[in-house]
Parts: sequence; C-alpha cells; structure tokens
Amino acid sequence: MSIPASTRLVFSDLDGSLLDHYSYEFQDARPALLALERSAIPLILASSKTRAEILRVREALGNSHPFIVENGAAVHIPLGYFPRQPQDTEVQGEFWVHAMAQPRICWLNVLSQLESEFPAEFDSFHTAGIAGIMQMTGLSEAQAILANQRDYSEPVKWWGLPAGESRFIQRLEGAGATVLKGGRFLSVSGNCDKGRALRWLRACYQEAADSGPVEDLAIGDSENDRTMLEAARTALVIRSPAHGFPELAKTDRVLHSQDFGPTGWAEGVLRWLHLINLSA
Repeated sequence: MSIPASTRLVFSDLDGSLLDHYSYEFQDARPALLALERSAIPLILASSKTRAEILRVREALGNSHPFIVENGAAVHIPLGYFPRQPQDTEVQGEFWVHAMAQPRICWLNVLSQLESEFPAEFDSFHTAGIAGIMQMTGLSEAQAILANQRDYSEPVKWWGLPAGESRFIQRLEGAGATVLKGGRFLSVSGNCDKGRALRWLRACYQEAADSGPVEDLAIGDSENDRTMLEAARTALVIRSPAHGFPELAKTDRVLHSQDFGPTGWAEGVLRWLHLINLSA
C-alpha cells in the first residue's frame, strides 16, 4: 500500500461520534464516509478503544489507514503505507507502531495501591472482569473481551461522589498517570493524548507527501477528544445525548453538529468538505 496523494486528513473519535453512543452503529454516517472515499481523504480512527477493537471497526468500515489507540497511547501504521518507516516506530505484526505511553501493568499497580484509600468507589476493567465490562458498557461478551485486551491504559468507572473523584484523580496524577475523562470512563495512562498522536502522525503525512501544511479535521464528542480537536486545523464537535460539548480553548474553525452520533458526524463532515471547497 502507498499513501494517497492527499494533504487532507480526517481524525475521528469512535464512541459517541462515528459510532452511536448506545448502539455502536455507524450506518447513518455512510453518506459522509463515501464522500471522503471519493475525495481520497484518509479517515484515521482515534479512540480510547484497543487495537483489537479498532481492527474490527476498520474491517467493518473497509478502512486501511493508520489508527490511534487507547486515547493516543500508540499510533499504528500499516507496513509500507509510507515510502519509509517513520522514526521511533517498531514493527509489530502488520504495523509500524509508535508507542507514547508505558504498559498497562504500570497503571494497574497504581490503581491497586489506591483501593484501600477509595474502597468500593471505583472499578477498572481489570477488576470488573468480562461480566463487569459487559454490565458497564452494554457490550457483548465477545466485544468485552476485545475491550479488555489493553496494552497501555486502564478504563476506570468512578462510583463515588464528585469530590472524591477529584481527589482520586489528583492521587493518580501524583503517581505519574495522565487521567482523561471520556463519555463513560476515566482513562488512566501515561503522558499521552490524542492531540500529541495527531501531531506526530500528521508530520508523517507531511514528510511523505513533501508538501506544505496539511488541512485536517478532528472529530470528537468528549473531554478526552479536546486535545485532538484543538490540534487540528478544524474541529467538529459532535452533540452527545449523555453530556454537553467539551469546552475548547480555540474558537476559530470550530463546527458543532446539530444531530447526535453518526448522523451529526455525517452532517459535520459534509459541511467541512464544503468549507474546503470539495464537493461531497
């Protein structure tokens, strides 16, 4: 495979954005997905999901582009996608992988040390097990197994009071973790985020295309998408049925969808294509 001759990119969150918050379906986004395909614009999935989960989504979408896992913890690039292997990557199976965070076990150890200080106030995927993950997420057993195949991070469900959550996050950060708030969970990982991953991968595209600035769009609905939304030239913030829009520091070239999930995703992507003077 070789890189498309394009300096336009779309980076998209999955849950609550391209995928419906409740059903995890993406059918309502198909008009915009087809428009991106016709315009040869790579769609780069950037999610809190694991590599195993994103591989399933990529297969369903027919997507063959790089992707970002576990809230920016690592970037996966198909072998041969760029003319040369990017620096700071290693070969893992069929991918060049650029890791930006420590292994999951680091954060499991930190969380274990906090159990006595915050008894019965939080669950992690590791402690909840497959049955608990299914209950917390609505995923099937097969999907929950994939969601638990984590390499760099740990999702945490906070059950306690808001004041305790703030103290809990402070304790995690004091132990060296970065804590990101998603639509349902806290993501506990290393010093990484989707924005840093976007910048690194965008630089790979620029180098490969030997071009000027890339025209990119970042799409998300939650606080853990904020750094990615702020890093891209244009941000598309998807309306959520579960929470308000994340607050962004940037105000220029920020689009907000009127509809939820994949319907709002399609609406916003088609608006962006019009904004950059590409026919949908």
